[in-house]
Amino acid sequence: MQLTSLLIYPVKSCAPLYPQQADVERRGLAHDRRWLIVDAGARFITGREQPRLVLIRAEPTPQGLLLRAPGMPDLFVMPPQGGERLTVDIWRSRVSAALAPDDAHRWVSRFLRSDCRLVYMDAAAARAVDPDHAQPGDEVSFADAYPLLLIGQASLDALNARLVMPVPMLRFRPNLVIDGAPPHAEDGWRRLRIGAVEFELVKPCVRCGFTTVVPETGAFDPSGEPLRTLAGYRRSTRGVTFGMNVIARSAGRLRIGDPVELLR
Repeated sequence: MQLTSLLIYPVKSCAPLYPQQADVERRGLAHDRRWLIVDAGARFITGREQPRLVLIRAEPTPQGLLLRAPGMPDLFVMPPQGGERLTVDIWRSRVSAALAPDDAHRWVSRFLRSDCRLVYMDAAAARAVDPDHAQPGDEVSFADAYPLLLIGQASLDALNARLVMPVPMLRFRPNLVIDGAPPHAEDGWRRLRIGAVEFELVKPCVRCGFTTVVPETGAFDPSGEPLRTLAGYRRSTRGVTFGMNVIARSAGRLRIGDPVELLR
């Protein structure tokens, strides 16, 4: 088995980057979901409510974050330092995040046609992983619940064999894609090593309507796919699952082509 894709989403629910290598940190891959867009009530916004988010492209640079979107001027955002903070709600967590400059709020509000703010998870921000599926001290960025998501390529291939119109892996927004294992083999894995980094697979990922957002258009697929087909053969007591939530148990650098070794 080997690692075939790395995906990083600098802003939650926005377009991904596909690096050839990435550093694994306590909260997940470096730069992954460190930025978040919230509504006027400081509650997180995702592609479930605002599918146009997937059209925003964000590129981290040594100086900050470059934002691009259709019909919008490029905007460079400096990481907030020592300024105003905002307590934001993301699922069951409340996080004190750093507020981006006002021009960033205006930019995202204009594109999403709604009153929004952009916030940043700096070193002072803290968000714990669900203790039912984690160890004390485990932290997560602005990802839904866990630092990383892993999916086997064969799992997507098996789904696409059932669909009239195949879908890309991006519909499921993983961080790690591996090849060389049977479909859904990852469901039964508990620990593995990719390159020199060890990971714990803690919980199947329950899927939602975000999987029906078409990345190229920023609109929901009227067919309801692939969630409709998944519900026919991947439903459990938890819900419709696809992929595994993962926590890194060591730090290091991942590279495309790294070997994947099942430990347990």
